[in-house]
Amino acid sequence: MLVLFSCPFLYAREIFLQKAKSYTGKEEVIGWVMSEKLDGIRGYWNGRQLLTRKGLSLSPPSWFIQNFPPFELDGELWSKRGDFEFIQSVALDKEPGDGWKRITYNIFEVPNQKGRFLSRLKKAATWFKSHPNPHVRIIPQTTIKEEADLHRFFSEVESKGGEGIIIKDPEMVYHTGRSPHVLKVKRARDMEGVVIGINQGKGKYKSVMGSLTLKLKNGVIFKLGTGFTDRDRSNPPPVGTVVTFKYHGFSKNGIPRFASFLRMRLD
Repeated sequence: MLVLFSCPFLYAREIFLQKAKSYTGKEEVIGWVMSEKLDGIRGYWNGRQLLTRKGLSLSPPSWFIQNFPPFELDGELWSKRGDFEFIQSVALDKEPGDGWKRITYNIFEVPNQKGRFLSRLKKAATWFKSHPNPHVRIIPQTTIKEEADLHRFFSEVESKGGEGIIIKDPEMVYHTGRSPHVLKVKRARDMEGVVIGINQGKGKYKSVMGSLTLKLKNGVIFKLGTGFTDRDRSNPPPVGTVVTFKYHGFSKNGIPRFASFLRMRLD
């Protein structure tokens, strides 16, 4: 069974924010700063309300955003490592519940402010020092003094079940989009695609989903068939949903190699 669906790509509402490229190991990063890459829901504070990276309005309790500043913030809604499904369910619920008590807002950038990176972060730190909010954290930044620092920190984060790390040129003024000045360091890369088809399984999966047909942002279409739990196969992501998968490079036709399902994205 193959169900095709013609739909506009679900990136149209995306806010133009700063994004990280993948670290290749060839970049000169001595003097840069590094921090853990938190696996949560990105939250953009526009000075009035909290939005997802695609511009969807979030509905946090009023106490969660108490004392937030009149200027922009960029951060991650997060609870702990390996807790993405919980974070997503809480953050995207239109009726704020008690789950927000386990969530923190972890700031990694102050968009559209003048000055270098650390001075921009200091603006947020200064604000919350005089306008306290117990749910806000400024993500610590550590300087890379030698290449071994990066490898040690990455190994430490990975050993604790972390997703990876972010390294950033602290001398750069604020900019949006992807650039070689903000890099993510991970064992396997990940990306997103839109579900345009749900394919019937064979053999032991003959009564459930066997694979998903995905369309990537660049137009490439391929089938994703691994990484699913039995529950995922019985209740596959609906057509039109954005899903995240990990992969290791591309084929000559642009198909992600060794692709494996990670999660459904609702933000």
